[in-house]
Amino acid sequence: MSYGQGGPQSQWDPWKPHSQQPWSSGDDGTPDWAALAEASETRNKRRRLLFVGGGVLATVVVGTAVALAVVSANGDDDASGDPTGLPATASGPSGSASAPSFAPTSAPPPLDPKDFVSSAKKDTAPLSPRTLFPGTRLTMGSTVYEKGPTADTRSCASAAGGTLPQVLTANGCTRLMRVSYVKDGIAVTVGVAVFDTEAQAARAKAQTDDRSIVQSLSGKGVKPFCNSAVCRSTRNSYGRYAYFTIAGFTSGKDVTTKDAKVFATGNDLAEFTFDQIRRRGEAQASAAADR
Repeated sequence: MSYGQGGPQSQWDPWKPHSQQPWSSGDDGTPDWAALAEASETRNKRRRLLFVGGGVLATVVVGTAVALAVVSANGDDDASGDPTGLPATASGPSGSASAPSFAPTSAPPPLDPKDFVSSAKKDTAPLSPRTLFPGTRLTMGSTVYEKGPTADTRSCASAAGGTLPQVLTANGCTRLMRVSYVKDGIAVTVGVAVFDTEAQAARAKAQTDDRSIVQSLSGKGVKPFCNSAVCRSTRNSYGRYAYFTIAGFTSGKDVTTKDAKVFATGNDLAEFTFDQIRRRGEAQASAAADR
């Protein structure tokens, strides 16, 4: 009698461990070939289903990996800039990025104030003793000088003394303006000679000597001075202007090297005259820049 008839029988499952194979229990020990064939067919069907399912899963996984690689390569969220986020076939840039370049530009150079007081063609602002020496007094540091008379002539030689008339005429002086200041019995006259060019003024200054003096100007509260007494004089130039000072006592006393106040008075007025000419150039340069 076969064990396959009657009582309970164990079903062989190839996916369960320790399950029994469907052998025939006949006396001759021959296997049940029909049962083995059926079991083999069952295993093949299961393998095919698993392979198909596994293939779909693999496709999804690969597709997801590629998508993640593309996002990592092209997205802006990767602040670390790690090149390992690129796909395996991609390569980084060969060089670093550079900022865009632009054509070089430069601002025009600032105007030089001295240019405007070095030539009559550019020095066109109003000019007079009043514009160069405004007001009724002059303060230099803690010293206050009272302003006296002014004078303006086109005949430069007529307002000069010693060797200065010849120098001014030879170099083409076109105008000589004068102004006097006084303080505590010490008076000073400033003379400003005007030329057409800086070269003429510089040449005139270079040709002067200790006997080249501007005539003192008295009146309007300033007593005559330096008509016959020894006085102290200075001479200089800036741009197309040559300027001179003569300082002394209104009492007629001679000036000596010990009279520091007389020297200081002449120096103050020479410095103020230079500053006024320079400011004249600055004002014209600023006006030209604004046009």
